[in-house]
Amino acid sequence: MTWIKICGIREEVYALAAVEAGADFIGFVFAPTRRQVSPVKAREIVDTVKKSISTIKPVGVFVDTPALEVNRIADFCGLDWIQLSGNESWEYCRQIARPIIKAIRIGQQLREEINAKLTVGLKTFSPQRFITLLDSQVEGKYGGTGITFNWGLAQHVAKEFPVIIAGGLDPENVAQAIEIVTPWGVDVSSGVETDGTKDIAKIKAFIEAVRRTDDNKR
Repeated sequence: MTWIKICGIREEVYALAAVEAGADFIGFVFAPTRRQVSPVKAREIVDTVKKSISTIKPVGVFVDTPALEVNRIADFCGLDWIQLSGNESWEYCRQIARPIIKAIRIGQQLREEINAKLTVGLKTFSPQRFITLLDSQVEGKYGGTGITFNWGLAQHVAKEFPVIIAGGLDPENVAQAIEIVTPWGVDVSSGVETDGTKDIAKIKAFIEAVRRTDDNKR
């Protein structure tokens, strides 16, 4: 089964739509972007979601934030996972108390470079506490770009490591991405938005497309 993360959640209605549609993770962006949410608001949403009959896991997305602050916000909000989308070192990652999703932005790197970096990550953390997210490299951006990257490269990486793919996914292309890469999971933000706001119909369509693809591959 392909795990699904709906990122950039800022309102309870969209979190609950993701829960109802069958997402596995919802992401809250604490970095300074247009999708940024306050810890107080994120906590309200997490409390609401955890009252529902769901095993969905809330993820906090941070970019080069001091580790003590990340751990403090994670405790306050009741987060299950931490996504690090900046230039955090492995030594920094060891200071994070919760399981980690470490984003690697794909540009002109060779497969061997990415594999070498992920090998260090897996030696640093157990597989239960570490997942890699592959995203598009865009100057000055740390996610939510709406731009795809080389899925062929991701395919080779996914054969050796559990990876989540992000960057430009939407209800129309996620099936193709899964068929090419066979990732551990997929992550979407702008691809389920209309005019910069989460779209419930698109959230449902994205998740349905993933589940349909999984069924067809059985």
